[in-house]
Amino acid sequence: MQQSGTSRYAETYALWRDDPSAFWGAAAKDIDWIRPAATVFDPDAGVYGRWFSGASANTCHNAVDRHVAAGRGAQAALIYDSPVTGAKRTISYAELQDETRVLGAVLADMGVKKGDRVVIYMPMVSEAVIAMLACARIGAIHSVVFGGFAAKELATRIEDAEPKVILAASCGIEPSRVVAYKPLLDLAITMSAFKPDGCLVLQRPEGPCTLVEGRDLDWAASCAAARAAGKGADCVEVAATDPLYVLYTSGTTGKPKGVVRDSGGHMVALRWSMENLYGIAPGEVFWAASDIGWVVGHSYIVYAPLLMGCTSIVYEGKPVGTPDPGAFWRVIEEHKVVALFTAPTALRAIKKEDPDCTFRQGRDMGHFRTLFLAGERADPDTVKWAEEKLGVPVVDHWWQTETGWAIAGNPVGLGLLPVKLGSPTVPMPGYDVQIVDEAAKPVPAGTMGSIVIKLPLPPGCLPTLWQQDERFTESYLADYPGYYKTADAGFMDDDGYVFVMGRTDDIINVAGHRLSTGGMEEVIASHPDVAECAVIGVKDELKGEVPCGFVVLKAGERRAPDVIEKELVGLVRDRIGPVAAFKLAVTVNRLPKTRSGKILRGTMKKIADHDAWSMPATIDDPVVLEEIEGVLKERGIG
Repeated sequence: MQQSGTSRYAETYALWRDDPSAFWGAAAKDIDWIRPAATVFDPDAGVYGRWFSGASANTCHNAVDRHVAAGRGAQAALIYDSPVTGAKRTISYAELQDETRVLGAVLADMGVKKGDRVVIYMPMVSEAVIAMLACARIGAIHSVVFGGFAAKELATRIEDAEPKVILAASCGIEPSRVVAYKPLLDLAITMSAFKPDGCLVLQRPEGPCTLVEGRDLDWAASCAAARAAGKGADCVEVAATDPLYVLYTSGTTGKPKGVVRDSGGHMVALRWSMENLYGIAPGEVFWAASDIGWVVGHSYIVYAPLLMGCTSIVYEGKPVGTPDPGAFWRVIEEHKVVALFTAPTALRAIKKEDPDCTFRQGRDMGHFRTLFLAGERADPDTVKWAEEKLGVPVVDHWWQTETGWAIAGNPVGLGLLPVKLGSPTVPMPGYDVQIVDEAAKPVPAGTMGSIVIKLPLPPGCLPTLWQQDERFTESYLADYPGYYKTADAGFMDDDGYVFVMGRTDDIINVAGHRLSTGGMEEVIASHPDVAECAVIGVKDELKGEVPCGFVVLKAGERRAPDVIEKELVGLVRDRIGPVAAFKLAVTVNRLPKTRSGKILRGTMKKIADHDAWSMPATIDDPVVLEEIEGVLKERGIG
């Protein structure tokens, strides 16, 4: 791995800036095209232009078949590791090709054609990945809904996507319980105005279900019958500008926002990122510890590693509790993982349970090179802890469901740049990142503002929302003409490093001063007794808003919470100053989070402000918000 002194980042970014079409045209040569692009970028197509107009290819061919054709069929493509069931399975590229051919034929027999939608409602099992690839193989558009998602939310997605078929599992397995998916699916179909033609259901022995006669088919039996009959689907030709998938953004209410991912630009961007950002070579084992229900799972469990010819880990477990805080280190050792991509919240959970990282001891992790963090802001304290305990570079990077891959990062494949704690480093080629004020005027280096990206967005980013071009323009392009609104706030320093301090609604106004809650969280997280924290702005008659910090303390012996809370107030006052008006730190047992690990700051704020609030559909454990509400009432806040 190249070190910072030999980084090729500056020259690579300049190559893109000087001629974007030439840059992405060169990157596209790593993809097998059926028909090459007539135009690398067409500024007159779509809402803001389209990449690789006129080109055609097939994503499943590029992710699976071409590696088999190149003689690498025996290499492991997927390693399924499920500590919650004890099951493990390794699937070679040749086996993955066979599995996707057979499932593709089953889907075709169920009436699925090119352009049809297929909803996938499954846990982290290898069949879920095969399902995504089988859809891509036959040109169907998949829409994965996080397994166990509430029936009402699943119903809104069924109504919006109008799937020909739904692929589901009978249940999901949590550390302490079995979650029955089929009753949720049945209720969602009942609630939805749109009805699919059929469902294909994977029966899991931990929680089998009853199939609806005339609508539901058994997954294993259907695949076995297709295989016995010698059926198999070939890869179909798909236009580069056709959708590969629709992914609904978490926490949406009303008509959901379906992020569209086009097939051609997606392949080019992800293949480029695996080599240049993540520094991964074909044949190496890459692990994104996420879920296929989220964009990280789409991009870096399924598509990017397979496009690169890597081995990808499909992990059905948690960072702690399955069975202990050493779960991640066990997987890294056992499967020879070279790079792990996870959310900071996972590391904080491990750090809370095992602050000295004793479960790491004795593990052979000599092949492990890099830890990547994304999904929320990586606080410097967590980054420093991970660097110290793991002895490898910890690379924070920043991106969104909408972009599909990193907006900013530290490009391992081009040579690491110097790390600045609190920053995901620099914009990736394709992203012209700027900081602007409310009038869309650029602000000086070091000044807080809204983070925007100059159009056009690079390949791999959303070209629009599913059947909602106008809403796409209103949501992302209208506020800052000529730019994509990230809805994140932050600043860039004199070296061009990006600092993402939080969502724009996480910037609070205290007596006329715009202050970042992320900056306060950074200070609080540095306290040795704090495992994790969140800061929100609470309504105040005098100052408009005042900050309130919620802290989860580390496990084990420590001083009384009220003593620590006073120290935190003093710490913020010393580091940020009296202007922050930080006087309230509240100790809680847990922070409310979505299933993807994002802290539900907006809902916490509504509770504290006495505003009407509803239980978010994406919440991991509803009890936590009720606990927060109780603590706030005790303190006279909520």
